[in-house]
Amino acid sequence: MKHITFYLDFVSPYAWLAFERLPEALEGLSYSVAYQPVLLGALLQQHANPGPAGIVPKRAWTYRHVTWLGHAQGTPLQMPARHPFNPLPLLRQALACSDDGAINRYVAGTVLRHVWQGGHDALDPERLAALAADLAEQIRPGQDANSDGPKALLRASTEAAQAAGVFGVPAFAVDGKVFWGLDSLPMLRAYLEGDTWFDGPGWNAVSQLPSGLPAKS
Repeated sequence: MKHITFYLDFVSPYAWLAFERLPEALEGLSYSVAYQPVLLGALLQQHANPGPAGIVPKRAWTYRHVTWLGHAQGTPLQMPARHPFNPLPLLRQALACSDDGAINRYVAGTVLRHVWQGGHDALDPERLAALAADLAEQIRPGQDANSDGPKALLRASTEAAQAAGVFGVPAFAVDGKVFWGLDSLPMLRAYLEGDTWFDGPGWNAVSQLPSGLPAKS
């Protein structure tokens, strides 16, 4: 059985789409999944990447694209009332349900649906209180979204993701390999099925490819 770490941030619509698509994409395979919340903003900042929301026309295209993808894949997806937003309260609420930085599928799905179904404000105080109530049986004793424990877990998980080469979400790590994005799921399946392409130079050779652009001073 292969173990997959699914890195996600609830602010990402692609994370929601990938979360819903994963069981079907890997149907019939033997695997386990640890859902690992990370701070997408820190991953982007590490590489000076403004993200889709930082480029005005790309922001509009991204929202248009994910709405269509939800329609095409049969996943309910409505843009929240405001986006982007600060995901820290949601990340910490999820991690209040964890001892080691990983959350179960129920917790991940509950928070993702809170954001991506209904078109509501993800940070509305009343809705955050309702979310905490929905997760009450999962929350570790003495923890909540404002406790030091979830904050430390988020920091550690994000730093571990950066060290593993994760630069965005959703990302799937298995056997030291990182697969990025919703559209990487067929590639991930091929790896889990033992596709011999992964035994050749195709995976590693690209990292040695020289750039044709001048070095930044």
